[in-house]
Amino acid sequence: MLGADEESQSLTKGERLLPAGNKDDLPVLASPVSQDKDKGPSAGLKLLERMGTGLPDLPPEKAFSGTIDNAYGAYQRGLYLTAMNLALPKAQLGEAAAQTLVAELLNNGLGVRRNPSDAAFWYEQAATSGDANAQFKYAMMLMEGKLVTQDRKKADKMMQKAAEGGNREAQFNIAQIKVAAAPGEKGLNAALPWYEKAAEQGVPDAQYALAQLYISLPVSPEKKAQARDWLLKAANARFDTALYDMGLWYINGIGGEKDYDQGFAWLKRAANRGHVLAQNKLAHLYINAIGTRPDPIEAAKWYVLSRRAGFADLELEDFFLGIEDATQKEAIHRANIFRAH
Repeated sequence: MLGADEESQSLTKGERLLPAGNKDDLPVLASPVSQDKDKGPSAGLKLLERMGTGLPDLPPEKAFSGTIDNAYGAYQRGLYLTAMNLALPKAQLGEAAAQTLVAELLNNGLGVRRNPSDAAFWYEQAATSGDANAQFKYAMMLMEGKLVTQDRKKADKMMQKAAEGGNREAQFNIAQIKVAAAPGEKGLNAALPWYEKAAEQGVPDAQYALAQLYISLPVSPEKKAQARDWLLKAANARFDTALYDMGLWYINGIGGEKDYDQGFAWLKRAANRGHVLAQNKLAHLYINAIGTRPDPIEAAKWYVLSRRAGFADLELEDFFLGIEDATQKEAIHRANIFRAH
């Protein structure tokens, strides 16, 4: 057995330590490097040559046939003034993408002085030219009525065009517009396809709405089965209400099997992000040991936090008044630390 100094020296030299016994008893494995030393350092990559077969020729590279947008390339690299100089002449000739880029640069003050009024002009030009992103921005301006004359009817039409053009925010907004225009199941069914389009493009609000609609509306069994998956996507995007609902769905078995551990975990995430209802529910879970071990201090802490936020709960109030003074003080201390962070 090697002593501490001998072991250190052996490891320092890069030698591997052998088990007790005769070194000659161990098989000797040839190193791939030593086997191929005459073939050079890249010999291990020449497998086909060593098998007597040459490497096939690389396929010819396809020539790029698209349009190179130098203005947008400069924008992506942070060369905003260059982007403006390249985009403005194209915008003046009616190119929709260039008009949108000029509007973005002016609206955000990138490379040039911020000028929302001029940006609104170029958004309108780009929207008229058919750019979906500009159509969405201009529709929002028409709704707000600050930079352009407010026109809700025109805004809805422009939003519809943007949604049909594939803008995901417009798709979500069109869904909201349809719900507002026809309250009840009729409006929800009219909005459903647009929620689906926006959800598929990654809009958390749409993913949350879709989960709720798949559960509540008479949709196909396949869509019913997807409801929890859509809610999970929204929750993973840290959409606070989705975090809260995800916890409730697991605990109550909505959209799938019950899972108290998962339900507790999701409610705690929502509570940690300040969701008052989640904080209230979490207190109940700690009291009743649902998805976690019973913990009166943590239960009282979450009650204190939700109560300070204005959420009254007589059951939790009775619980708090019934615990020992030391437990109350520790719970209040933890609640104060939580709020400080």
